[in-house]
Formats: sequence, C-alpha cells, structure tokens
Amino acid sequence: MSATEQEITKKIQGLLASQRLAVLSTQRDGQPYSSLMAFAFTTDLASIVVATGKSTRKHQNLLQESRVSLLVDNRTNSESDFHSAEALTVIGKAQMIEEAERLGLEQIYLQRHPFLQEFLASPSTAFLKIAVSRYLLVSRFQDVMEYKIGNINDLLL
Repeated sequence: MSATEQEITKKIQGLLASQRLAVLSTQRDGQPYSSLMAFAFTTDLASIVVATGKSTRKHQNLLQESRVSLLVDNRTNSESDFHSAEALTVIGKAQMIEEAERLGLEQIYLQRHPFLQEFLASPSTAFLKIAVSRYLLVSRFQDVMEYKIGNINDLLL
C-alpha cells in the first residue's frame, strides 16, 4: 500500500470511527430516499453493516435496487465547518449477510451499538452488509480524495 493510500485509509477509518450515524441513500423506481442509520465498519474498510426493519421503505427499496450510498460527516453546524468539516461518501452494494460471517459482523455492530442488541436479534430486522466499492472523502468543501476497494466493476454489476 502506498503512502497516499495509507494516508487516506487512516483518514477514512478516523472519520468512520468518530461517527455512529450515517445517511443511507436508496432508490426505487427512480425516486431517491434517504434514511439516518446506525452503522459499523470492518477494519479493512471493505464492508459497512446496518440493520433495519424488514417492513421499512428502505428495506423494500434495497430488495429492488441494491446499489446504495452512505454519507458520513463530522459537521458541528458552526462556521468552523466551512474550514474543517469532512464528508465521506461510501458507494457500494447492499447484500444479505452469509451465515458464516454473521457472528463476526454482529460483534462489530454491537460493539458500537450495544443498545441495539434486541433490535438486531428480532426476526423482523434485516441485518445487511454494504460491500464497499469506493470512498470519496471531501474536506474543506473542495479537497477530494478517492479510495477504491477491489474491482469496482465486480461489485456494482
């Protein structure tokens, strides 16, 4: 991994670790839809995990179209945001979690959100993995860094 890749992965991990909520964007029939979600991430940055009720609009959207984006930011709603806020767009594909990896991903999720244990265990909850294809990190409203995970074409087909 190059020094530049190490720098951006460190920044991405830092921003993800500092925030517990993200905005998930889904779509159905060409109509975008955004939802505030609790999330967790794997240390290799390849996956983000989220949980949602199976009866929700976002879950229904994901059943029709698995391509999603997440927005994670550290704004404080103050003037300093114009100079120091960072926003991370995560682009990927939502997938059902395979049984073999579920326990490990549940541990990662519940370590960040222990109060969601009952929700996650409910049969009416869908636990999903977003296979990340790339990250776009924007700072100072104009500095953009991109970090790609694996082969984007394989993930987004």
